[in-house]
Amino acid sequence: MRHYPIFLDLRDRRVVLSGAGATAVAKLRLLMKTEAAIAVFGTGPAAQVRGWAAEGRLTLVERPVAPGDADGAALFYGANADPVEDARAAAIGRDAGALVNIVDNLEDSEFITPAIVDRDPVTVAIGTEGAAPVLARKIKAEIEAMLPARLGALTRIGQAFRARVEGLDSRARRGFWTRFYFERGPRALETGEDAARDALKDLLAEGDAPRAGFVHFVGAGPGDPELLTLKARRLLHEADVVIHDRLVPAAILELARREATILAVGKTAYGPSWKQADINALIVECAARGETVVRLKGGDP
Repeated sequence: MRHYPIFLDLRDRRVVLSGAGATAVAKLRLLMKTEAAIAVFGTGPAAQVRGWAAEGRLTLVERPVAPGDADGAALFYGANADPVEDARAAAIGRDAGALVNIVDNLEDSEFITPAIVDRDPVTVAIGTEGAAPVLARKIKAEIEAMLPARLGALTRIGQAFRARVEGLDSRARRGFWTRFYFERGPRALETGEDAARDALKDLLAEGDAPRAGFVHFVGAGPGDPELLTLKARRLLHEADVVIHDRLVPAAILELARREATILAVGKTAYGPSWKQADINALIVECAARGETVVRLKGGDP
């Protein structure tokens, strides 16, 4: 992984673009969804850039970028569609201490802008290290189709209640939000945002009722993660504890959520092995604590 994906807080921070034509317009459409203070430098600005400036959505300076213009900027874009001018502008951005991106020039850029699925505040970023933009767009389209348009509204409603749920322990919080986001919330949102808020209040009123543990027996098949069923992937992601044998490859174990406890209980011919009775006792012990357990076995369960 050459480019490490992060989400950068741009609230009230400067972002500077050198270039005001069609190349800049494509970047500005996305940047204007942030809370950044955007400054655009360039001659012959596109009509859309002039319009955005007139609306107060960005600052337009109709001249080439000059030393000092990028001072205090978090990000700097070279969007002139002119290699010589972009190189000159990028040097100004770097001298000012900004991270620099030159549009369509991966090697001279310090960061790249991924393809984005926007369900604010839910944001999915898709990158291919610049190797296959067409593939990134295809993945973006598929994810767009998967995520309902009102997902952002549901998330904002939940966000407003986060402080009131912080008193629960981590497992109870996860259960609370699972019930809201995947069960009651979507159903309630069909009749309006007020109904979704009422659903949250009802869940809070129910309190931290203890939840029974549950055990899922899941087959890892021949070991190829792409051959797992969708349900198997979902159960791995939801599990508190994953108990697996030695035939399950690391690529499948990586599908478990980061906080899950991963326990190996392999059996080896003529070598150290777990007894089946001990494996059974471990499964029962974990479930008795109210944990969701996945017993993951190679092949069929």
